[in-house]
Amino acid sequence: MSQKDEQKYNPVQLESKWQKVWESKNTFSLNLDNAKNPFYNLMMFPYPSAEGLHAGNMYAFVGADIRARFMRMKGYDVFEPIGLDGFGIHSENYALKIGKHPIEQAEISEKNFYRQLHSIGNSFDWKHTVETYDSNYYKWTQWIFAEMFKKGLAYKKKASVNWCPSCKTVLADEQVISKSKENTETIQISVCERCDTEVIKKDLEQWFFKITDYADRLLNNAPKLNWSEIVKIAQINWIGKSEGAKIEFRIQNSEFRIPVFTTRPDTLFGATFLVLSPEHPIVSEILDWQTNLSIARKNEILKYIDTAKKKSEQERAVVDKEKTGVFIGVYTINPVTKKEIPIWIADYVVMGYGTGVIMAVPAHDLRDYDFAKKYKLEIKEVIKGGNILKEAYVGSGEIVNSGDWDGWKVPQNISKAIKWIQDKELGKKEVNFHLRDWLISRQRYWGPPIPMVFCSTCADQGISWADLQSPNSHREVSKPAEWNSAGWFPVGDEDLPVKLPYIENYKPIGTGGSPLATHPEFYNTKCPNCKNDAVRETDVSDTFLDSAWYFLRYVSTETKDKIFSKERIKKWLPVDIYIGGAEHAVLHLLYSRFVTMFLYDLNLIDFEEPYKRFFAHGLLIKEGAKMSKSKGNVITPDKYIAKFGADTLRCYLMFIGQFSQGGDFYDTGIEGMNRFLKRVWTLFTSNVELVEKESDKEALKMLHKTIKGVTKDIDKFSYNTAIAKLMELYNFTATRERVGIDFAISYLKLLAPFAPHITEDLFQRFTNKNNQSSIINNQFNSIHLSKWPEHNPKFLEEDEVLIVVQVNGKIRETLKVKSEKSKDKGFIEKKAKESKKVQSFLKGKVKRVVYIPGKIFNFVIEES
Repeated sequence: MSQKDEQKYNPVQLESKWQKVWESKNTFSLNLDNAKNPFYNLMMFPYPSAEGLHAGNMYAFVGADIRARFMRMKGYDVFEPIGLDGFGIHSENYALKIGKHPIEQAEISEKNFYRQLHSIGNSFDWKHTVETYDSNYYKWTQWIFAEMFKKGLAYKKKASVNWCPSCKTVLADEQVISKSKENTETIQISVCERCDTEVIKKDLEQWFFKITDYADRLLNNAPKLNWSEIVKIAQINWIGKSEGAKIEFRIQNSEFRIPVFTTRPDTLFGATFLVLSPEHPIVSEILDWQTNLSIARKNEILKYIDTAKKKSEQERAVVDKEKTGVFIGVYTINPVTKKEIPIWIADYVVMGYGTGVIMAVPAHDLRDYDFAKKYKLEIKEVIKGGNILKEAYVGSGEIVNSGDWDGWKVPQNISKAIKWIQDKELGKKEVNFHLRDWLISRQRYWGPPIPMVFCSTCADQGISWADLQSPNSHREVSKPAEWNSAGWFPVGDEDLPVKLPYIENYKPIGTGGSPLATHPEFYNTKCPNCKNDAVRETDVSDTFLDSAWYFLRYVSTETKDKIFSKERIKKWLPVDIYIGGAEHAVLHLLYSRFVTMFLYDLNLIDFEEPYKRFFAHGLLIKEGAKMSKSKGNVITPDKYIAKFGADTLRCYLMFIGQFSQGGDFYDTGIEGMNRFLKRVWTLFTSNVELVEKESDKEALKMLHKTIKGVTKDIDKFSYNTAIAKLMELYNFTATRERVGIDFAISYLKLLAPFAPHITEDLFQRFTNKNNQSSIINNQFNSIHLSKWPEHNPKFLEEDEVLIVVQVNGKIRETLKVKSEKSKDKGFIEKKAKESKKVQSFLKGKVKRVVYIPGKIFNFVIEES
């Protein structure tokens, strides 16, 4: 194009125009029923919990969108939906902070977030949005809860739970993380993953999902998943399968039986004391049973228990910390030695693992050894190999001092020890998991009300929902969890959703109750069974239930009478690729696998795993530091889009590091990326003359090399190297006076997934011969719906190639020949024999020749 055609690059104006065109022409919207080559490209939807999107959100969304645009140009019908994970503590806390009601703030946040999501230039299908706080959505979240209850997978029990004093609600184990205690490096404490407040323990009645019933399936499927390895390992470790034995210990002269899970039943003869977790329910029973226990002694034990409960599990689990404990005053019998051994309480034993009791074998366990030394308890060696006078021996070896077991080698014979224990009816083989049931209830306002009703009349009569189901009911009710479900009924499908009411005082109470518990107009209702007065559950469900199934709803947002369309699910699911953060490994990603398996068991879907592939992106930081408001280094996309445009920000975010590793954002760097796009604009609008077809051999070679490289890089999420290759091709093109339109269009197509707006504008200029790129007519053909360029191998062939000549495998010469001649074995042999360097080594008889075309020619000769 000539100099007079130059138009200044104005990204803000240009991007706004093309976003409107794409939306008005439904460029990225699909008829989900008619798609012939479906590809479901999904990113984790955001929490609308603050002032708006931050650059970390945009980093993830742009990286996912590049994949969508690439696959669309490769010929797939790409579905890329978006929505808002708007329920939950994040959004409620933000509303509290700014003094807005969550319902009102949700409307404001929705408009702002969707404005921002439009501005980044992603190819979203805006006809299929999902907001978790929309009653048309959470109706089905509640339905899932009710179905869990009907299948015996939802239950309520009193439990020692994680409590966040700041958020004033319970937390699931997965929402508690470890960090170093202030001013220490060795002491770890448990904190809320959301607000960083130290977590305490509280005994509360809570709803749980029996995710542990699915532990084996979740574990067995994990290695087969096409997911980022870091996420698979995190899930496998979190589920934490342990195999061992459950052995029963009896307290003398009582009815007490204490089951103990151990992964080392081979050391049973070395168990010299038992240790109970301070939280173990049998502790209070034993204390009440002891008639000869003084009040002072009992108070001492209770004081120790209270102190222990205030410590985090992480702090209690530190191996090398000083051990503390208290003797409970009674003895049990070691079932194999028949000796009395004392029962202690100690904080290094936690209720969350096994049965909350350990058989202490101090000779062969580090913590038991330290405890026994401190309290002068017996240490008995049962595995030969160490010096127990100095330290515990935890290695393998030969069993000793163990009766019939003497001479057995361990760990080889652990299974033999288990069989012996089973044969003697002292215990049984047992599998244990680190995974705990999902604590699903929350004592907050902003969430889906749990769809359960409690009737005291039915409870007094011992009537539960399960009792009312006929034996031949199609709803095959699985064995209920161990709790008394009498009086509890799920809200009927016809009465869903249980709508969250607008209440003025929605602040968390902090006593363990929900704000809805102070509103009788909400909780007073009638029993679904006997029609007497009853009360609704006033807790709401965990926001992670909202996000455990949203990807299924995207394809059926218009469906009102069922959770989703089975036909659409069959066509589009499982998700082809899911892109998000690895930090969700044991929260959202595990929960969504569980809920998917549950829906599979209901015969609603025909797959167990929700995502064919999960790709974990890296973390975005700012100038060497993690972004945080306290540091004042949070990147707001709006600011950079207003200054440089979305294309510049998109390209820069993808250029600063491997997408899987993350990147470091510098303002000086984004300025450089902006200069690059300005140069691309100037090059194709004024600096280079466009001719009909590219014929220059060097240019075609450079182009096809770039096509091959960029295609490969995008396919493996190596976006930074793809952009580097496009910069290299730009530098080459900028030295030329003219290029073919076919060359220019191929370049724009390669750049299009990264910079969708500028490439659309230039593409329309070239293809419509419209230099002003005016409003597009109804025959608008977007660059993003055009075919992805394919490299032609013939343009990648070198004019000359180097062929190594060997004699008996040793290099003797290197030949430079024309590419077309490199395939002629006879020609290469003739040229090699003409070389004086080779001739001096061909004195013996040539037995055979070996030729790898274009690379190596080897003479095999008989050596004298």
